[in-house]
Amino acid sequence: MCGSVAYEVEDAFRYALNCHCTDCRKATGAAFKPIAGIEAEKLSIISGHDNVLRYGGGAPGESYDIHCKLCGSLLYSIVQKGTRANVSLGTLTDAPSIKPTMHIFVGSKAPWYEITDDLPQHERFP
Repeated sequence: MCGSVAYEVEDAFRYALNCHCTDCRKATGAAFKPIAGIEAEKLSIISGHDNVLRYGGGAPGESYDIHCKLCGSLLYSIVQKGTRANVSLGTLTDAPSIKPTMHIFVGSKAPWYEITDDLPQHERFP
């Protein structure tokens, strides 16, 4: 949001989806988090290393989030024991070639939000 951290990522995403889990809703302050997944090594911070805040992932192999420590923007999450990056689609400057194809964790979606598109919905991660 503030531009103090910049990252680059290949437009080679393996999947894109809308996550409605409680953690994603709390991290974004929104009804869901649109994400695109890619191998972690295909993403790198190119400026603002000193302004990166890592949240979570205390134990080896645990998932964690990367935020800008100045404005708080959630840039991406490292998941699957550090092998995958789930990029917050709203932080991309250029439109990716992939769009979300499903909703996940709708079993814990915000009760005040109604999903109105025709994308498949999954109670958990399919």
